[in-house]
Amino acid sequence: MKEIVEAKFKEIFGTEGRFKTYFAPGRVNLIGEHTDYNGGHVFPCALTMGTYATVREREDKILNFYSINFDELGILSSSIENLTYNENENWINYPKGVIWALKSEGYNIDHGFDIVFYGTIPNGAGLSSSASLEVLTGFILNDMFKLNIDNTKIALIGQKAENQYVGVNCGIMDQFVIANGKKDNAVFLDTATLKYQYAPIKLENAKIVIINTNKKRGLGDSKYNVRRAECEKALEELQQAGLKIKSLGELTEEEFEENKSAIKDEIRQKRAKHAVYENQRTIKAVKALEDNNLKLFGELMVESHNSLRDDYEVTGIELDTAVEEALKQKGVIGARMTGAGFGGCAVSIVETDKVENFIKNVEKGYREKIGYNPDFYVVEIGDGPRTL
Repeated sequence: MKEIVEAKFKEIFGTEGRFKTYFAPGRVNLIGEHTDYNGGHVFPCALTMGTYATVREREDKILNFYSINFDELGILSSSIENLTYNENENWINYPKGVIWALKSEGYNIDHGFDIVFYGTIPNGAGLSSSASLEVLTGFILNDMFKLNIDNTKIALIGQKAENQYVGVNCGIMDQFVIANGKKDNAVFLDTATLKYQYAPIKLENAKIVIINTNKKRGLGDSKYNVRRAECEKALEELQQAGLKIKSLGELTEEEFEENKSAIKDEIRQKRAKHAVYENQRTIKAVKALEDNNLKLFGELMVESHNSLRDDYEVTGIELDTAVEEALKQKGVIGARMTGAGFGGCAVSIVETDKVENFIKNVEKGYREKIGYNPDFYVVEIGDGPRTL
């Protein structure tokens, strides 16, 4: 991949000067969905697929962006003196947002650069192509301008860019795991405190298989912000009823059941129930993995999907079909939607010797119901961002 990006850079921007190439991963969340903005726990891992970039510094203020994935758009230019959000500027709002977020916190970004990006994460699949782009940009700028910030700060800058610049009210999970990923480990993160630990993923005779429904989704125009607002309102109602909590993630299932009548709307009750129960499921799932109980881990994945379908209502026919077809197959330990929902991907754990049949059978069942094929990725867990 490095060679592909560097060759394209030379073709687009010429061979003179010194350039460097970098990588940041995508991510898949194994369990703990829509808990990261509710002060709960998440359990994602970084992937070996991700975003590559070759970059060369300029002496002026010009920013030249090019993406191999959006070849037809050509070079998109901006300037570090004009970092206003512009809907028409397409994907470059993500790297621009990171520059804006760094400058807004007083970091000195005083000259431009030419950059070519290439992502191996399918766009809109829910594997965090946008967060990968943000973390990669932050990592490059940290190196280029000697900002001396750590990877967690890079993650927070990426989240700030997405929240305040792009306008998607996302939690911290995606940027955090991409910035702090570790090979063969998932990250057990408490999103309320940003305390985390690495949990080795020992799948001796099993593989992580991602099913891409090929139903595209865009976070900004999805119901994502609506779900977040519903949870915030539910939290407010519980606080007004006298509960001393800062987030839904602080509640046990029992505490929620005792107090749920304070939430005046049935829909908001369901949303809050998912946030509370999913957080507890995530804690149980990590414990199951520590105990080498992959069967229980798989059962909790399925419970997670059912809750996202029934209480949070973020799945849709494509994701539900992908998971239903997955769970019919021999050798499947667990399956659930992953990411924000409304399309995108499902993640499954499948016994290694059954993977080939799993893919063939799920593809057939999905095509019969939905009318087109899904894509499949048998993925490995990789490290965070790095210079290549």
